[in-house]
Amino acid sequence: MLRRQREPLVLADVEMPEASAGQVLIEVSACGLCRTDLHVVDGELKEPKLPLVPGHQVVGRVVSTGEGVEGVAPGIRVGVPWLGWTCGVCRYCREGRENLCDQARFTGYNLDGGFARYMTADHRACLHLPDGYSDLHVAPLLCAGLIGYRCLRMAGDAPRLGIYGFGAAAHIVAQVARHRGQEVFAFTRPGDTRAQEFARDIGATWSGPTDHSPPEELDAAIIFAPAGELVPVALGQVRKGGTVVCGGIHMSDISSFPYSALWGERSIRSVANLTHQDGVEFLQLAPRIPIKTEVETYALEQANEALDRLRAGEVRGAAVLRISG
Repeated sequence: MLRRQREPLVLADVEMPEASAGQVLIEVSACGLCRTDLHVVDGELKEPKLPLVPGHQVVGRVVSTGEGVEGVAPGIRVGVPWLGWTCGVCRYCREGRENLCDQARFTGYNLDGGFARYMTADHRACLHLPDGYSDLHVAPLLCAGLIGYRCLRMAGDAPRLGIYGFGAAAHIVAQVARHRGQEVFAFTRPGDTRAQEFARDIGATWSGPTDHSPPEELDAAIIFAPAGELVPVALGQVRKGGTVVCGGIHMSDISSFPYSALWGERSIRSVANLTHQDGVEFLQLAPRIPIKTEVETYALEQANEALDRLRAGEVRGAAVLRISG
């Protein structure tokens, strides 16, 4: 549980939640850790519910349901992602772009998340999970995979795709891109040869530090690292007409750059959250590729250790908490 931002999480006994109308009660088995969790804990996302149970890559089984629940029933394995609730009536929700809902609430931020034995979730947010994945290995698909998939769609049909920041999301996106016949060029922090080797193991054509140029001009780039200074860097590597996609919910200020870096019909766009349809499509696609997630597992009591490793960039693939089972 997070009691105050910029402080470590603390283990705590809390009251057993109950599913109200439209909700399900879930017994959590696993929960992935994400850089967004760091943004919440470290105070970069400013207004979480406190005290707060973090975690938004939640895997578990439905225990009970409240009134009006449809599509899920006790015993079913479900996943709960970052987008935990939307109003359902605003223009964005009606257009199928509920990821932009102004009233949206987020799992592990406005709503208690999956760093706990039990949690409640809106039934509309729950996603059916594909067979063939263990609870631990399917958890990263629920944010690293989903946000990465949306970023890839925004990048378009780019034969040569650059990825800045090779962590949990990148190691999944790279597999989807390779499945689509795209070449992947991976950029890491200077000196991080371990991440560069990991990228090549996943199938990257080239990997190197962010201050180096790839051997070919890029058609598009996705930035997962929360470093605004990488936006003009990526623009400098993308051809005319290409796109730079910013995939993080938080990023440091973007450095100023000359208009000439953007000129030539280059574009910059952000990705905000995900839609339920993104989740349905991606979780159907993942086993067909098949995507393989590489995970480091930790007990719930080791959550702070796992966050420290994530903060230091030491996790290869994704970090996942084993909650029960």
